Amino acid sequence: MYATFWSLVPPLIAIVLALVTKEVYSSLFIGILMGGLFYASFNPEAAILHILGVDEDAAGIVGQLSDGWNVGILIFLVILGTMVCLMNKAGGSQAFGLFAGKHIKTKVGAQLATVLLGVMIFIDDYFNCLTVGSVMRPVADRHKISKEKLAYLIDATAAPICIIAPISSWAAAVTGFVEGEDGFHLFLKAIPYNYYALFTIFFMVMAIILKVEFGPMKAKEDAMLSMESKISELKEGEKEGKVVDLIFPVIVLIVCCVIGMIYTGGFFEGESFKDAFANSDASVGLMLGSIIALFITIIYYICRRTMKLDECMQCLPEGFKAMVPAILILTLAWTLKGMTDSLGAKEYVADLMYACSESLVGFLPALIFLAGCFLAFSTGTSWGTFGILIPIVVKAFSNTDPTLMIIAISACMAGAVCGDHCSPISDTTIMASAGAECVHVNHVSTQLPYAIFVAAVSFVCYVVSGFVKNPFVGWALGVALILAALFIMKNRSSEKAE
Repeated sequence: MYATFWSLVPPLIAIVLALVTKEVYSSLFIGILMGGLFYASFNPEAAILHILGVDEDAAGIVGQLSDGWNVGILIFLVILGTMVCLMNKAGGSQAFGLFAGKHIKTKVGAQLATVLLGVMIFIDDYFNCLTVGSVMRPVADRHKISKEKLAYLIDATAAPICIIAPISSWAAAVTGFVEGEDGFHLFLKAIPYNYYALFTIFFMVMAIILKVEFGPMKAKEDAMLSMESKISELKEGEKEGKVVDLIFPVIVLIVCCVIGMIYTGGFFEGESFKDAFANSDASVGLMLGSIIALFITIIYYICRRTMKLDECMQCLPEGFKAMVPAILILTLAWTLKGMTDSLGAKEYVADLMYACSESLVGFLPALIFLAGCFLAFSTGTSWGTFGILIPIVVKAFSNTDPTLMIIAISACMAGAVCGDHCSPISDTTIMASAGAECVHVNHVSTQLPYAIFVAAVSFVCYVVSGFVKNPFVGWALGVALILAALFIMKNRSSEKAE
């Protein structure tokens, strides 16, 4: 079963079960169990050892929880949960909700403010999801925005923004996979062709302005309208805080995390800011930055006499408990990815791409986009997809067609982000659910129609760009298709209402 289609069966089983049963924990576990059985040729003892991660491969649970990168992310999650708890208890979240309620008058304005904040926090997708969620939840509640819509807005301004931001942990990851070329220069050239990221942002903004909803998301948004009287006012906090009690910790967190990331990249040892980001370790940087930000926040609240030390310390276990669902889903998703890797999914997809690269040159960007979507959706990792497809593209086109290589690299990044955006086992999708305090499976099922629509538009544009080799033709075509679809849906909705 190694390096065959069977290597992708366990994650596909988990994804289908999660969408059908609406129960993500058991679905992920069944996928992990199938992966362990496939790996061990259905030997129960060997499968259990592999699932636990105590065999030589160490791809299972113990191996994932002992991985330095994963542990850093889990610590960052716990600290961020603690900071959110601190801001809530200090009254900062309530004060910001009341402040925003006075200055943000409409539901459209609240959604656009969420998008704007997501665009501004382009450093890292994990950091984006949880920070935007904690800041905008009270605003979303006040303007009757469903948790599912908030989760979509967070998710759609996380990875899609990071993948087109030159200064981000994602740019660093992509440049690291380009061997024998100037990775950062190629990343900049690929931005105009990153149709999925650009069209996701455009579609999201236009859908907000035109007030268009469809699919399961429309049902969730309509349900919120009937709950208007119940949530017309925010819940009273334990203390009367000020807006600065939320703004100051968030700014400190952003600054400390940026400093932490460039520190891991060698900025204070003489590296330039760009090179420091390119060489940064996002997991360690976010962990260091968040720990320092937590200390500063606690000292700030104590000095302001907003909270006492014992009240601050009570937020540690409460913040941890708030993040337990996300931590559990992440652990299971990482383990499922380990099962998939040990079955040779990367090698299988790489062989497929090599087979297609010679005969379908003009269609290759579109095919790479589809391959990236499928692989990232199945494995839940966009960075792993970069690592598989980008080296293949560079090797195939670096000495033959540099322009097509740039388009293909962009298609790889776009496909990886699209699959990551749609996948129930993606860590970014899980973080977005946690940030919005949304049921994870509900978030996945409501955003899928939106993501699939943008992916279909992007695929058409990559087919055209593979032959035309001009990003602006793809832009014009994609924008026209999105606007046409939105206006048609808006007109149909108006007709039904009448």
